[in-house]
Amino acid sequence: MRTQTGMKTPLIAITLAAACSGNAHAQSVTLYGAVDAGLIKRTGSATAIGKRDANTLGVKGSEELGAGLKALFHLEMRYEPDTGTQESVVRPMFQGQSRVGLAGPFGTLRIGRGVTAYMEAMTAFEPFHGIPSPAGFYTDVAVAGYTTQPLDAGGNSFNRISNAVWYNTPEWGGFQVNVTLASREANNGPAIVGRGTTAIPQYGPGAQASANPYSVSATYKRGPLGAMVGVERNGIESDVWSLAAFYKPVTPLKLMAIYGRQDRAHTMAANAGTRAWVLGANYVVGGGTFLVGYGRKEPDGAVATRQTSIGYEYPLSKRTFLYADASRKRAASAVNHVDLGIRATF
Repeated sequence: MRTQTGMKTPLIAITLAAACSGNAHAQSVTLYGAVDAGLIKRTGSATAIGKRDANTLGVKGSEELGAGLKALFHLEMRYEPDTGTQESVVRPMFQGQSRVGLAGPFGTLRIGRGVTAYMEAMTAFEPFHGIPSPAGFYTDVAVAGYTTQPLDAGGNSFNRISNAVWYNTPEWGGFQVNVTLASREANNGPAIVGRGTTAIPQYGPGAQASANPYSVSATYKRGPLGAMVGVERNGIESDVWSLAAFYKPVTPLKLMAIYGRQDRAHTMAANAGTRAWVLGANYVVGGGTFLVGYGRKEPDGAVATRQTSIGYEYPLSKRTFLYADASRKRAASAVNHVDLGIRATF
């Protein structure tokens, strides 16, 4: 499965042995990344060189500590292949993630920055497997237009959070619970008017969260079936929840469905709810994969957004594939999107 963080097939795996307190501890370090570039055309814009998925460069590692305990670290940065610059000047250097932690019989515990438990689980149920392209549904319709970190700098990622702790339970017969809890620290975010005024916004520039953000998902994946229930609350106390499922009636075909709802009552006096749903499918034929989906987002008191998308991925090798997508999103007006490109991973 490819997610927003892309396929991570290691190029370099280094194993070291060191003596510590009389015991030998093995450490492995993996360098990985992805380069994605193509032609993109959207309604009202000229054809441009762009990307379908995030371009990543990362390093991750683990160290065996004994007694089933393992130390973990993970750093991932983002960049733009057409210019060689860091992805968005306002985003952190390690936009993808920067986490350190421990894993053992108790599960996995990490601290730092990364994708929240709710957002990470969602990618398995979205027909474009969580890519941030406008052709997909993950960044808007599937999550009812919700943003994880509205109090971070403008233009920052919608599905990641900083200053947080992650815990993942072990799997029990395909069932797992995942939790993210963040601090209320200020992260140089913009003002949010909310229930205030322009002169006195509900959240001023650089405000800290009014409550601890949290994210929880429970997933079940076994055989041809998968299911998820998740809920998340951000720093301005907007919350979102979703139910999702997939089913593979035959090996080449995967059917998916998502239903979610967002509530912004803490910052909106009226029309605070948004409902959303997505239906999708992936079908493998002739070595390539077709991706299709239809979704609808219905904000209370506002025009609904309807989106239809189709994509195709053709593998040239285990690490490189060609892709093409076309989508039409309609709200007050219609926006068409087409792209054609190549993605290579290492």
